[in-house]
Order: sequence, then structure tokens, then C-alpha cells
Amino acid sequence: MPVRKTVMCLLAGALVVCATSVSIRAQSSSTLSAPAAPGDQSVSGYNQPPKNILDVMLAPSPPEPVASPTEDTILLAFVQDYPSIARVATPFLRLAGVRVEPRNHSKHDTPGGYGITPCIRSFDLVHVRGHAQIHVALPAGACPSTPLRWSADGKQFAFVNIATDSVELWIGDAWTGKARQVTGVRLNPMFDDVLQWMPDQKTLLVKLVPEGMGAPPPEPVAPIGPSIQETGGQKGQSSTYETRDTLGNKHDEDVFDYFARSQLALVNAADGAITPLGKPANYESLAPAPDGQRILVTTIHRPYSYVTTYDRFPKEVEVWDVSESSNIRVQSIASLPLADRVPINGVPLGPRDFSWSAAEPATLTWAEALDGGDWNVQVPSRDKIMLQKAPFSSPAVEVARTEQRYGGLDWIEGSSTALLTEYDLNRHWMRTFLLDVDHPGQKSRLIWDLSMDERYKNPGDPVHRRLANGERVVRVDGDSIYLSGSGSSPDGDRPFLDRLNLTTLKSERLFRSDKTCYERFLSFTGPDTRTFVTWHQSPSDPPNAFARTIGQSVQAPAGEASFASTSVAITHIPDPTPEVRAIKKRLVKYKRADGLDLSFTLYTPPGYQEGTRVPAILYAYPLDYADPSTAGQVTGSEETFTQLRNYRLLLLAGYAIIDNAAFPIVGDPKKAYDTYLEQLVADAKAAVDEAVRLGVADPDRIGVTGHSHGALMTVNLVAHSDLFRAGVATSGSYNKTLTPFGFQNERRSVWEAPDVYMKVSPFFSADKLKTPILLMHGAEDANPGTITLQSVKLYEAIRGNGGTARLVLLPHEPHLYTALESNEQEVYEMLRWFDKYVKNAPPRTGAAGR
Repeated sequence: MPVRKTVMCLLAGALVVCATSVSIRAQSSSTLSAPAAPGDQSVSGYNQPPKNILDVMLAPSPPEPVASPTEDTILLAFVQDYPSIARVATPFLRLAGVRVEPRNHSKHDTPGGYGITPCIRSFDLVHVRGHAQIHVALPAGACPSTPLRWSADGKQFAFVNIATDSVELWIGDAWTGKARQVTGVRLNPMFDDVLQWMPDQKTLLVKLVPEGMGAPPPEPVAPIGPSIQETGGQKGQSSTYETRDTLGNKHDEDVFDYFARSQLALVNAADGAITPLGKPANYESLAPAPDGQRILVTTIHRPYSYVTTYDRFPKEVEVWDVSESSNIRVQSIASLPLADRVPINGVPLGPRDFSWSAAEPATLTWAEALDGGDWNVQVPSRDKIMLQKAPFSSPAVEVARTEQRYGGLDWIEGSSTALLTEYDLNRHWMRTFLLDVDHPGQKSRLIWDLSMDERYKNPGDPVHRRLANGERVVRVDGDSIYLSGSGSSPDGDRPFLDRLNLTTLKSERLFRSDKTCYERFLSFTGPDTRTFVTWHQSPSDPPNAFARTIGQSVQAPAGEASFASTSVAITHIPDPTPEVRAIKKRLVKYKRADGLDLSFTLYTPPGYQEGTRVPAILYAYPLDYADPSTAGQVTGSEETFTQLRNYRLLLLAGYAIIDNAAFPIVGDPKKAYDTYLEQLVADAKAAVDEAVRLGVADPDRIGVTGHSHGALMTVNLVAHSDLFRAGVATSGSYNKTLTPFGFQNERRSVWEAPDVYMKVSPFFSADKLKTPILLMHGAEDANPGTITLQSVKLYEAIRGNGGTARLVLLPHEPHLYTALESNEQEVYEMLRWFDKYVKNAPPRTGAAGR
């Protein structure tokens, strides 16, 4: 489900925008403003919600914890929640799926283009033993961001800093907290993998902006010719989500080459000495081998495509022997052609998903499709797994085949075995095997076999550790591995830590979060696995790190921990918003009309008196399921620390929130959207009826809101049901014929299922849409499935048919709104709309009443 900010974005290499620049083909400031409602005086400039809401909105969020590889230090990253609109408005270029700020070569957006990652406003280091907390001092105005890379020995951490005219490399000392800039380094983060530690943990492999590049190619004053594409009769579907910010002409290609071009280099972390490697080129991905002498290098080259993003461009995959930096030896592994005709939800032909074996000094593995990359094709095996050892002069050998699509190898510490995962999108199913690559003829042992949607029986994820050379492996303890999971149950999530014996496949539960809190495993504290660090929170206690020690075994019911444990707080982060503790929440379970189990979290406003009916807002995001038995499983927890963002801030205005209501769309994944609309209304009716039955929601004063796919849900519900008095839809897609090659998990094209595309599109029901609807959208939405035009055209359709609507376009914002001013405006607009059409709406009469 899309969220305003996630740890995944923070730690996945996203870079922060914080510089202003002048650019060729720069995006100019939007001149669009919200249409004025009768009597509305705020037709220009940004608006703010009331002070009590604004105070909570501006309170800092708790930090994100990042444990060191040696597990003796935790880095707390305090993320800036909202950058200024001035920074979000920084000019950028659209370059085949990447948005680049030309002045400093920084990435403007997060992976996938969903948002603009804010700066990390500060770092703190916490030593697990002794609990000392050290602030990392940075200069005023610094904008540190990800990627943040710990050295495997836990002594140092490297990170980027987004400066006005460059992306800088900084290194911090884990013991003293002192951080310093490495002078002379200008990073090029366009394709990620911009910095990583080499296996010696003394050197960083980086991508630099090449010296002497000169100015970027100037945009022609007059066009040099038309933009031309041609197809020769082959079928060439491109998924909707592979068409983001594509190139459009020869000048775009030249600009792409200019900004993609990098110089590889090794940087000595001690003295900052820079050693260039090879010549500048469009280097996409880099991966040092465990031996530290070789690097897997993937380079992008022409011919480019105007219908897909850079990840489908032609590539050369090579292994560089850098043992002598002045005499690099290059071994070609694969030449991959342009892949702009990949089936929807399919994979390209040829080698893909390259990785090094953690068990060998320099052994590559990869997968190759046996079904043409097309899930529609019925074959005994979809993929084969190949292995090739240094010096890569002998042919690769096949070590295994997967019945379904290859999902990756997770190497087990100290062995030639790995956890091999395969997945089947046709069934929403996945299996994990124990594969020994040293014995390719030996049948792999099945470890897990379950639905991808299964929550209650989900075994969790393997716990990893870093070897001395930086390789990430599954941690072992004799014949056992450790698993950490969310622990979903009918009573909500209760995270756990298990130990699984790979010989007997029997597991024992070492820890499970108490029912009165939400406490998840973070890391062990070193070699002794009896002590580990957790991240603990409750509705009244902000997230903090705790050291937990396992004690004696105890008799425990099924699913509970088989060992007693004690804990002590490591950090003491205070509550930033004590006034929010007056808000109460509870998990509510109920059934859909067809008997399907559903749930939501019900929030009640401060001072709420039981039995009092108040106006309510329902928020949901529909999800697709293949099996009703998993569709009804409860996820989430009522024991998390309550934080208010976005629509939840309206609790402070007296609304109840029916939050994260389960909205499953159940059916064959190949055609689940055949009954989308009917199930959507059934999901909504069940949630509304239960909130009313509990005596909390006033049935005559309920609104609905959703973002992205949830916005599509919102407009469909106000168009096809009488459950809601008003709706607020943000960054949605309302005419699915504009995404003809699939949306969400719908894989059929509009020509294969025209009735489905029309039926799920509320644009074609605009003449029936009389319930007031507020449409909001980022003016620079990078998601191809939710282009800004979707909201503009729906507003025009509603207006033309006599409906009640308001359109608010937020300048410079992508799919997820980032700027402080934009978020203030969003909350202001929501409150204004719901107050007018829900809280203060006159009672419905006659046929309009429920």
C-alpha cells in the first residue's frame, strides 16, 4: 500500500532533493490553482489547517534504526518529514525512468518515482553495550541521505550529502560520531549503486561525475527533426509501469548519455585517495566479488527505446579483474539486447538477476527464462539457474530448474547451499527449496510451500549477518537458521523470532511480542544469540530500542514463545505529541455479506464518549487475492504508537477514522477484476455497517478517501453506492483505457477485456456521479498509471455533467506529496471538504437516505 514515507525508501538508495538549479528542459512552476468554491477567498497561495492540527503535523517523527553489521551499534536516522516547496520545485530532467537535477547530478525522485525523499535531518549513534548515545555533528544546511552503507567491521559508515552543486561522499566514525567529507569526490547516483564497500572494508567503490564533461547538450532552438518510432508487425506490449518519463527524440538520447556517464573509482576511506577504474561509460550496476579482485559491471548502451525505461535498454555484462588498477582485464559474460517487447508481468529473454555466490571467491549465478519470459506459456520449467566460476573461460553450467518463476538465491553461511525461491503469479503461490550448487543433480529439498498472500502461517524472513568481506548470508547456528516475521494472527500482528532446524524442519519460538505492545526483532547483539535488540512501541510509548535476553524454557501455548525473556531500554526517545495519546484505537473484525472475514482499525477522536455517534471517514486500499482463505486474514496492529499524518489528522477535528479497512478483491488472478466493482461495494458496505453497529459512526455522516488505487476505489464508491456523503481521491487513475496494457494485477489488455476496463473506470459513470468529490493530484506525477491528466479529465467530466467536484493540483509534486506546503494544503482541503459535505451536511431524506 502506498504510504507517505517508508523505511524501504530510506534504505533502498533513494536520494534527496535539496538544491536549486537551472536546467535544459526544466519543469517550470505550475500556474494551475484550485477552482474556487462559492465564497472561497483562498484562491491563490497555500493554505494551512487549524493550529491544533498543524502543531501535531509539524512534530518530528521517531527515528529509523539501522543496526551495524557487528551488531554493537545502532544508527538512528531522524528523517525530515517535509522539505520545503522550494526544494521540491528544483528543476529536473526526465530521462528514461529517472528524474535528474542537472546542476548537481542528484536524483530528484525516489525509486519508482513515487516521491521525493527528504533529507535525514540528523544522525545519532547508540552503543548497545553501555547505551551511550552520540550525536553525529554535521555542518549547517547539510542534507545527508541514502544510500547509507556500514562497513562490515562496524567501524565506519558512508553516506551521501546532497550539496548545491554536487553529491558528496561522507564517512562517519562509529565510535566517536565524527563525520568528514571526502574531498574531490562528486558522485553520480543516477542508476544507484553509487557507493559500496569493497571486501577489504578499507576502500569504497563509487561512481563519479567524469572530469572535464563540459556543458550538457544544449536544447535545439528549433527542432532538428521529427520523433520517429516504427513497429514491424511483432507484438510488443509494454506494461503500463515501464513507460515512465521515456525518451522522446535524439536530443533526449544525447542528454541521457551525458548524465548517465560515470567514472568508476576506488576511494581509500583513510586518506581519500582516488583511483580511477576504466573509462567513463553508462554504468548501471556494480557488484564486487567476495575475493575483492573482481567487479561485476553492467553497462547501458544504444540503441535506446522511446517506449520503455532504461532498465530495458541494451546492456553489456562484464567481470572486471581490478587486482591491477592500471591493467584491468575484462571478461564478457552477456550481451543483452533491447528488451522493449517483454510480456506484461513477464521477464526479458537471456541471462538476468546476476549475483555472486557467497560461498566462493568469484562465482556468478543467474537465471534464464525457458518459457519465452511469458507466464501465459505452459512449460515444465519456467527458468534455469546457471553458474560460472572464475576465470570465466569455461562455459556456464546449469545447476537447477524452477517449475515457476525464479525469485532469487539466499546463501547460507559457511556452505555451498542457498535458499532458492520461486513464485507463481497465476496462483499467488511461492515455494522455497534448499539448493546445494555443488551437487546440481541432487534434488532440492522443499522448505516452504504457501500462498504469497498467507499471513498467519508465514514463516518469516531469514536473519542475516555480514561476513568480514561484506557478503550478506543467512545466519546459522549449528543446523539451524533464525527467522523473523510480523506474526499476523486473528488478533493482529505480533512479531516473532524463531529458530528453524534445517535437518528436521522443526522450529522453536524464541520470542513473540506481548499482546500489549508491538515489538519487533532488530538484530542480535553479537555472536551470542541469547541476546538481541528489539524496536518496541505501544499506543502510549514511542518506538525505542530494547536489549532482550532469552532465559529458561517454559511451557507455552502453541504460537507463543517457548522461553522466558527479560528486557532493558537502550534508547529513551520522548513522545513528540503527548496530546495524541487521548486518541483511542481498536481492532474491529466483521464479515462481508458472503461470509468473508474482514477487519479495520477504528480510531476515535480525543474526548470521545462511548455510544456517541460522530462523523467518520473510511480509508482503504484494495488488494487482490487468489484465495478467500487468505483474503480475510488480519494484518496490522492496534498496539503501535499512534502517529497522525494525512487523513488521520482529521481525528483532531472530531472525526472517527475507519482505517485500513480490508478491501479484498478475490478471484482467479487472470480475471479477478471481472467482479471488482461488486466486491468493492460489498467491502465498503460491510465496513460501514460495522462502524454504525458499534455506535461510533453516524450513518448519515460518513466520508471516504483513498490514494492511488485507493482513489479509484473512492470515486467508484461515491459513483456506485449511497454509503458516503462525500469523497476525497488523491492521485488516482479513473479511466483505465488510458493504461491499455494492464493495471494493478490485471494482465489483460483493454482489447482482451474491454468491458472490464470500462466497468472499473468511473470516468464513464461521470454522468451518475452526484456525490461531492474532491480530486487532488501532484502536477508532476511520475507514475504512468496515474498521470495528472486522469484527475483533470475526470473533473471536466463531472463538471460537464452537473456534478459537485473540486480539483486541486499541487505544483511540482510527484505521486506521493512531499513538500510541507503541499501536505498542509492537502489536510486543509480534506478538512474543508469533509466539514462542508459530511460533518455539517443536512440529513438525507427519501430515496437518498440509507
